[in-house]
Amino acid sequence: MNLPNKLTVLRIILVPFFAAALLIPFPLHNLAALALFGAASLTDLFDGKIARKRGLVTDFGKFADPLADKILVISALLCFVQLGLCDCVAVIIVLFREFTVTSIRLIAASKGKVIAANIWGKVKTVTQIVAVICILVMQIILDLGTLGVALPAALSGVFTVIGEVLIWVSTFFAILSGVIYVWQNRQFIAEK
Repeated sequence: MNLPNKLTVLRIILVPFFAAALLIPFPLHNLAALALFGAASLTDLFDGKIARKRGLVTDFGKFADPLADKILVISALLCFVQLGLCDCVAVIIVLFREFTVTSIRLIAASKGKVIAANIWGKVKTVTQIVAVICILVMQIILDLGTLGVALPAALSGVFTVIGEVLIWVSTFFAILSGVIYVWQNRQFIAEK
């Protein structure tokens, strides 16, 4: 297994540790969750760059890299639903999109074709990662209030609105990228 593929697998391995840090309340747990999510997100940045630069692009990487992204982001969104930080409707839309895209990829793979992520899938992933990171940062700031730091009373409400907007912006890009993906690969759906 080459280095980019190892980084992809590492991203998947980090997910349960990230989820545990986010859901188990201990001192600075949101900071730990942010560090783990950030590390996992960086593996996404580096695996692709290394693969392209060193000519290490593989069919495994083309399939596993977007799958690892989905596992990471959906885990974060599901944890956010559990914590009351995300609307479950957004998560259902994202899940529907991911199942649709993955189904098309599996159909294509059964016909010997590996479909790499397109630019819109990458935009979707970036907006999702930015949304998750921003929400985690806002939670860390709110944690300061529990440590005795004086925070404006309205800050929690403002952060809630910002978080919802970020989630729905990333959901919009999930829908857009999914529609484009289905359209670009409609031949795999339409085959008899």
